[in-house]
Amino acid sequence: MRTLLLSFILTIFVSSTAISQESAMNELPYYQIPEAPESYTSGAVISRMIDGLGFRYYWATEGLTETDLIYKPSPKGRTSEETIRHIYDLSEIIVNTAFQKINDFTVEKKTLSYIEMREMTLNNLKKASDLFRELDNLEDNKLIFKSANGTREFPFWNNINGPISDAIWHCGQLVSFRRASGNPFNSKASVLTGQVRQ
Repeated sequence: MRTLLLSFILTIFVSSTAISQESAMNELPYYQIPEAPESYTSGAVISRMIDGLGFRYYWATEGLTETDLIYKPSPKGRTSEETIRHIYDLSEIIVNTAFQKINDFTVEKKTLSYIEMREMTLNNLKKASDLFRELDNLEDNKLIFKSANGTREFPFWNNINGPISDAIWHCGQLVSFRRASGNPFNSKASVLTGQVRQ
């Protein structure tokens, strides 16, 4: 009787842990890709590109261990955690462009944990995607950089071949790094459909 009771309690504990982990995963955006926009506007296309990035980033960074975070392919290369920091910085540029804000590099950056960077990156991408989805004209969404040397401005085109494409590139690196450190990308996450296969 005692063994049966212990078995029952253990089953309940394991089930509730799995449910709480699944609901925690679903709190962050991009566990799955959102529904596609109904029409092909310039803003909707950019939004969908960002959604694709968000989905890739979610799964490239899901469940990383300390071993994964310190992994780097060569002595002069970036670690996975440094790459995550770079993608976070790129997500800040993407969301600032969506809100027509200046990227001010004269302000000192805060130190953030992997968990904080992951959450903030996913939320930045979701905010940017939601805003771009509603726009028809992207001419006002310029890339503006402020540094000690002054201010530089670029048309929105540079956001596509710059921060957005760069972040996608680095997501691929994270997938390679985690495979090399023994913790491969979840094979059930389909980048074609943006869904997680059961």
